[in-house]
Amino acid sequence: MAESDGTLDHLGSTYSVDNHVVYDGLSRQGTRVVSFAPVLKHGVFPLAPILERLTRIGEEAFGRPVEVEFAVRLPKAPQETAEFGFLQIRPLVLSREGEELRMENVAPDQLACQSSKVLGNGRIADLHDAIVVDFHRFDRAQSQEVAEGVAYLNAKLNESGTPYLLIGVGRWGSNDPWLGIPVEWDEISGARVIIEAGFRDFRVTPSQGSHFFQNLTAFQVGYFTVNPDAGEGFVDWQWLGSQPAVEETGCVRHLHFDQPLAVVMNGKTSRGMVFKPADAPNN
Repeated sequence: MAESDGTLDHLGSTYSVDNHVVYDGLSRQGTRVVSFAPVLKHGVFPLAPILERLTRIGEEAFGRPVEVEFAVRLPKAPQETAEFGFLQIRPLVLSREGEELRMENVAPDQLACQSSKVLGNGRIADLHDAIVVDFHRFDRAQSQEVAEGVAYLNAKLNESGTPYLLIGVGRWGSNDPWLGIPVEWDEISGARVIIEAGFRDFRVTPSQGSHFFQNLTAFQVGYFTVNPDAGEGFVDWQWLGSQPAVEETGCVRHLHFDQPLAVVMNGKTSRGMVFKPADAPNN
């Protein structure tokens, strides 16, 4: 049926039982095989260059490999034209859970952050920048202004293609500005690792709503929850506060380091560490 109505014309090949060879096209007798050879080998429709261009654009936009969903309508008659339908594009999620990451005991003064509640797995060794919401100066009544400052610095770093570590207090993306910093996802889109630390006066539950979690997974963003009073790690706020800022807007600071901030995450144990740059002063 597929051959008689023309469906296989641009997709089919033929397997010859006489010499055990697959021939492109349907002109021979034999078993039909859906090989896409007329499209992929003979260019009856430019599918390969279209997909190559789309994936290249997507990788430039997302900063990582992508997967594309599409549909193609091939002509069954000479007067018909082929049509390409672009359905959606999203970052390709690559699992690295099989990677063994041994996290030996490390002296706390070597770490900017440590947590026993981490989402993500792997090593990140190319982060030279951080956007930090100063724990000591943060005022929940000013959370909207803080969100604007984070979005401003995120846009500047995105413009130069610079990934960064994001550290703040309360929930990132909270709908309630009294429970955290009410940013939209695109306002922190350049972050490779996100750290949520508890307030000075009370704890809030982590930002693990469905959309937030989906974005973390899809974009392979590391996520640390830190609540020292509950034994869930620490952030060295004193060290962060002593580092010179490239730019500040309120209590939001952009830090840059000549040597990278190394991040290690173990998805099996949910532990993670952020190492201070080797050349940064340890005040």
